[in-house]
Amino acid sequence: MEISDGEWTVVLPSKGRQGRRIKPKPKLQEDEQQQPWESDDLEVDPQRQARLKQKMDISMHKVESSKFYTAFLEQLKSPEVSDQFRLVLGNKTQLQIVMYGIGSIESYESPRFQLSIAILMMREFDWVGDNIEVFDPVLSATESSFLESLGCTVLSVNEQARREALKPTLFFMPHCEANLYSNLLEANWRTDRLSRIALFGNSFQMYEEQVSFDSEVISATKRIVAAKRITTEFAIETVSDDYFAAFHDSSWHFFSSGIDSELPLFVSEEF
Repeated sequence: MEISDGEWTVVLPSKGRQGRRIKPKPKLQEDEQQQPWESDDLEVDPQRQARLKQKMDISMHKVESSKFYTAFLEQLKSPEVSDQFRLVLGNKTQLQIVMYGIGSIESYESPRFQLSIAILMMREFDWVGDNIEVFDPVLSATESSFLESLGCTVLSVNEQARREALKPTLFFMPHCEANLYSNLLEANWRTDRLSRIALFGNSFQMYEEQVSFDSEVISATKRIVAAKRITTEFAIETVSDDYFAAFHDSSWHFFSSGIDSELPLFVSEEF
């Protein structure tokens, strides 16, 4: 995402395909407990909201009629990926959707494309829940009001991505910072919870390939790299340059069942 804000730093998309690196910024907050949140922009502007609706309508139409979306659906419907979703669902009928780090949907097209994909999934598949919980500290009151008009729920607490997966959950986190993926994994670092998670976000394979001997980078990514051992990953094909900024280096991630006692060992032994 293109936005940086006090609590979350979101990865900047590269301008081209060459030399792309996922560069985690490992600085942690002194207090990473969940905090009540309120936008700095407290006024809902009806004119801005109307313009945002027009922008979102354009983005939705563009995505829905694209070759990228056709390929995206084909991947989701393939036996390999659909079987993974069935495992996450277990005996439940729907996945809850939680979207972190969406960024400013008013200011940038890429966040609108990402939101469009989540909404289209909700419309396409009956196993996707009919509500999307959304959080990003950059969201304005106008953006929050618009999201609610789409049937989304804007969270009032900054969970720092530490949501425990007590039921099957799709975490939609394209281009979030490495610390947020690490927080999510840490909060669910037991196989009965990891097995309830489908994660859409930065490729864990890319993190594994790019990890360095920099102590701060290692600290930010070691749980991600450790989780790679029990992760089944399916890369997203951007198909055209129109969708590169929004979805490059993104993947679906699913976590296989294993032995709980091994999970802490994965982290401690990795480096």
